[in-house]
Amino acid sequence: MHITDVPMTMIFYVLLKPVSKDLSLLSALFGMLQTAILCANKMNLITVLFLLGGASYLKAFDPNQVQALASLSLGLHESGFGIGLIFFGMSCLVGGYLLFQSGYFPKILGLLQAMSGVCYLINSFGQLLFPALADKVFRIIVMPAFLGEFGTCLWLIVKGVNVLKWDERVRMGPVIEGPLEVRE
Repeated sequence: MHITDVPMTMIFYVLLKPVSKDLSLLSALFGMLQTAILCANKMNLITVLFLLGGASYLKAFDPNQVQALASLSLGLHESGFGIGLIFFGMSCLVGGYLLFQSGYFPKILGLLQAMSGVCYLINSFGQLLFPALADKVFRIIVMPAFLGEFGTCLWLIVKGVNVLKWDERVRMGPVIEGPLEVRE
């Protein structure tokens, strides 16, 4: 997943840059931060493998301590994943706004993508701040997030980008001008 995150982030940056270079870059930045956090977070899973691998240096700990450390690493991975998805949620929100404003994607895709972002943010903050409640809310939150992401994927696979409208948007200039963009 993380290997494909990088090219997908770049593809969406290029596709959404005609709407707003600054916001497309912000969305890409959030996406890359999410990927970096999730990749670094995988060290928690590798730590579990080391702890349960039976290496001789682990004899300094009794088996209960080793199992407790392995459980701690698994818990840290879960929290780290939640932190990474905060950045993904922000990327979905900004990207959804850009999809909505683009004119070459259906507005419903933008709404669905933004809805995914809100769901990821609710889930991640809930997981980090209210873990007991988050488990109960997860099943409700995951379905709209899935619909948003799946809808965008399905649209791109089946219909793709309206290239004529995309080319027209490129010629016309950004829909949303940011502080770093200057109209010529």
